[in-house]
Amino acid sequence: MKWFYPLLVISVSIPTAFATTPAEPGVPNEQARDAFVTRLLSKMTLNEKIGQLRLISVGPDNPKSAIRNMIRQGQVGAIFNTVTRPDIRAMQDQVMQLSRLKIPLFFAYDVVHGQRTIFPIPLGLAASWDVNAVKTVGRISAYEAADDGLNMTWAPMVDVSHEPRWGRMSEGFGEDTLLTSRMGQAMVTAMQGKSPADRYSLMTTVKHFALYGAVEGGREYNSVDMSPQRMFQEYLPPYKAALDAGSGGVMVALNSINGVPATADAWLLKDVLRRQWKFKGITISDHGAIKELIQHGVASDPQDAVRIAITSGIDMSMSDQYYSEYLPGLVKSGAVTMAEIDDATRHVLNVKYDMGLFSDPYRHLGPAKDDPADTNAESRLHRREARDVAAETLVLLKNRLDVLPLKKQGTIALVGPLADSQRDIMGSWSAAGVATQSVTLRQGMEDALRGKATLLYAKGANITDNPQVQKFLNSYEPAVTVDKQSPQQLIDQAVDMARKADVVVAAVGESQGMAHEASSRSDIRIPQAQRRLLDALKATGKPLVIVLMNGRPLDISHQAEQANAILETWFSGTEGGHAIADVLFGDINPSGKLPVSFPRSVGQLPVYYNHLPTGRPYNYLHPDKYTSHYYDAINGPLYPFGYGLSYTTFTVSLVTLSAPALSAGGSLQASVTVTNTGKRSGATVVQMYLNDPVASLSRPVEELKDFRRIQLAPGQSERVSFTVTTDELKFWDPQMHYVAEPGKFNLMIGLDSVRTQKTVFTLR
Repeated sequence: MKWFYPLLVISVSIPTAFATTPAEPGVPNEQARDAFVTRLLSKMTLNEKIGQLRLISVGPDNPKSAIRNMIRQGQVGAIFNTVTRPDIRAMQDQVMQLSRLKIPLFFAYDVVHGQRTIFPIPLGLAASWDVNAVKTVGRISAYEAADDGLNMTWAPMVDVSHEPRWGRMSEGFGEDTLLTSRMGQAMVTAMQGKSPADRYSLMTTVKHFALYGAVEGGREYNSVDMSPQRMFQEYLPPYKAALDAGSGGVMVALNSINGVPATADAWLLKDVLRRQWKFKGITISDHGAIKELIQHGVASDPQDAVRIAITSGIDMSMSDQYYSEYLPGLVKSGAVTMAEIDDATRHVLNVKYDMGLFSDPYRHLGPAKDDPADTNAESRLHRREARDVAAETLVLLKNRLDVLPLKKQGTIALVGPLADSQRDIMGSWSAAGVATQSVTLRQGMEDALRGKATLLYAKGANITDNPQVQKFLNSYEPAVTVDKQSPQQLIDQAVDMARKADVVVAAVGESQGMAHEASSRSDIRIPQAQRRLLDALKATGKPLVIVLMNGRPLDISHQAEQANAILETWFSGTEGGHAIADVLFGDINPSGKLPVSFPRSVGQLPVYYNHLPTGRPYNYLHPDKYTSHYYDAINGPLYPFGYGLSYTTFTVSLVTLSAPALSAGGSLQASVTVTNTGKRSGATVVQMYLNDPVASLSRPVEELKDFRRIQLAPGQSERVSFTVTTDELKFWDPQMHYVAEPGKFNLMIGLDSVRTQKTVFTLR
């Protein structure tokens, strides 16, 4: 793979302003780093220190000419939204040639699921349940970003969310604490490698700290109110897992927590992050968050907002001028101490040291002679890996009478507004990805069928016919096109194609802008224009295969009744069209599992698998009015967490335990035999869940505690064993003690969260 190329050795001189040369990056030496940074701090003026706390975005508000002047004055610590080597080199040159102390800049960008090669959105990556696949994405993303001269990424996002109305669910790894933790850890270790100073490594910034995925009603930038027990049990562990994996940065969330905005939350940023978790990296505000403390109602004016942010633990201010404008006066008045300024500046300088920038300010750039002649050259992409990973993320939700895989023969009609959209298949936060380099489903199917079968295509509908939604989606860029033909003309063309075909494939769902930051939806159904198209296609009587493209769980209850087969493809990236075609035609057997529950309607939300029990549980076999349920709908999710079909079948044996009881400090093995009982080789994910039925506070009805992805040939069996220790049984009790309480525990192993084999053991 390209990211294993030998590191380039670049010889540069260290600025004379530094008393000593820092230790060679890659060799952990906190003592040497601290001594180096202490000496540097002693040489800095107050304004130079404040300058290091400024993170500037290149754009209309900050043209390059203005940034050059700020750099000359030592008023910039880092830059984001610049992603080409010549631009980055020019800005670093300005630091090294014009500033007094020549403290290097670092350069950051939103590399969330790929830099130039775009992989499936993180929610899709989680559907692979494959840590190695996520590591592949992390390594390639870091390689391509570092190859562009970047030092840091605003990723991974590990916000657990039970709320599909929230547009940013597309950026996270779903509803489960453990799965999110494992995926976040994998991304951090893969991106940072042995050291963020390595030529093709990238420092990560875990986000959004904290609880951003729990915003009330799924409405972006909203508030969160939550007990400490739930906070520490369900929502905080993924952040800590990413930090334990070595993430050098933390981006602070925009929401408030129990009435305190995260940007102003000293308990969160100092007591938890610094003191309890021993984090020594950098904290960065989200975009404009310090200004927003006024609107939150906790700061009286800009000066007050700056005081609150810096004293609460915000090291670096993203994309506003408040720190530079108000910190000098706050220090002069004594409202902010020099020790607090030094502390924040030290954190910024520490990460620059860890990135290796004091040894070589051009470490992630390489020599100018090696700059690519064409920034967007095809040779810079990693298509094979993108195709392989994308295929693992696809989830087969329905396959009535084995309509899939399709045969490469006859006539196939492909319809839908997402069937040939190069932009939408990449999804949100697609970094430096170029839409014209992405493979649509239409192209993927054409390539698969060339010379073998006939593919007919019709758009069939716009993404939406709602003019207000169209205007919203196009408010920042021309993101969706509206066909000049009438909706009925589009449907008629699609129906005409469908009648000529043996089977119809409909690519429907959301545009990438519908599942993005600031894209909360109150109605999570497929848009009406597309629902009308599906109704018309169903009326033709032809077998109907729905290919979903979306960044959140959708309410597809009606479509689940209409379709013969449904394949969930998320937004699958640069090679998405090929990967989807690989699965549709059976060249690859689908193996993805849902990382999030699919509801039956928006009125059911939130719906998630690891909910608490109730004193009046509903039993669908024996319904009772005075129980916890909706009387006007089927209860439970449409598709549960962990669910996903295959073109083969698997059976799971009864669970066997190595011992009936577990002692404190000991362990036991829980094992099942999984057998491929079908006619095709296939992969599946074996999942272990636990339940504590009697505890000092109510515990979830089940919690994922481990999982294993396995590949089996037809007729092959494999024994799968999981280790259970007291660590899997611990929780935060009513007094906020982290304990495992003696008693009986239910243990379940299966291929999703509903269909499991159960047994019981005791903790002595």
